[in-house]
Amino acid sequence: MGSIQMRKVLRIVSALSVALISSCTSTTLDEFRQGETGIATDESIVILGRRQSSNYETRTEFVECVGERVGNQGISVISEQPFIDALFPWFEPRSAPMRPADLGRILEEPSVAEKVGNFGVRYIVWIDGQTEMVDSAGTISCTVSPGGAGCFGGGIRDFQAQYEASVWDVANLTNVGNIAADATGTTYIAAVVVPFVLPARVEPISCDRLASQLAGFIMGE
Repeated sequence: MGSIQMRKVLRIVSALSVALISSCTSTTLDEFRQGETGIATDESIVILGRRQSSNYETRTEFVECVGERVGNQGISVISEQPFIDALFPWFEPRSAPMRPADLGRILEEPSVAEKVGNFGVRYIVWIDGQTEMVDSAGTISCTVSPGGAGCFGGGIRDFQAQYEASVWDVANLTNVGNIAADATGTTYIAAVVVPFVLPARVEPISCDRLASQLAGFIMGE
């Protein structure tokens, strides 16, 4: 097959793929408030990922995504790693506080209280969760012959992103609320000569929705 003919085939296949394949992602947000919130211009928040589970770790990239989105809404956000490094070893996975009362005991250490104060931290936000593939179906086969190479078939991959943010008020040593984001979506894969993938953007969507809700929660909206 000549290059011109191949380009025509690819354009046709691409157009058909866009027309025939669609992706659907649904998101659910739940907020549970236990106390009043608000933040001054000289105060900050730090967003940390939970990594105590033996089955998974909250991805650093997701924590960074939420922090960036919240920061874009006018809230001062301290980056996770510099905070953990400055407070070593108190916020390492094995020693990180699991409850506000544990945080209170850590803050009894004068050096810890001083460093947290220097950061201007009003709220510590813990994010716990993961994105995983929960189901899949279909097959794609590729062949090479004297007439050329090609792939044929199709498949789907179902993904779920589940994350929960717990907001701790450092001043009062209380958990003032929780926000949960649950997104599900399907990635579609189709192959006619060449594979085409339409991904389910469950993690980016979870990040956007969770960050927007979290920013409003912190500001007391």
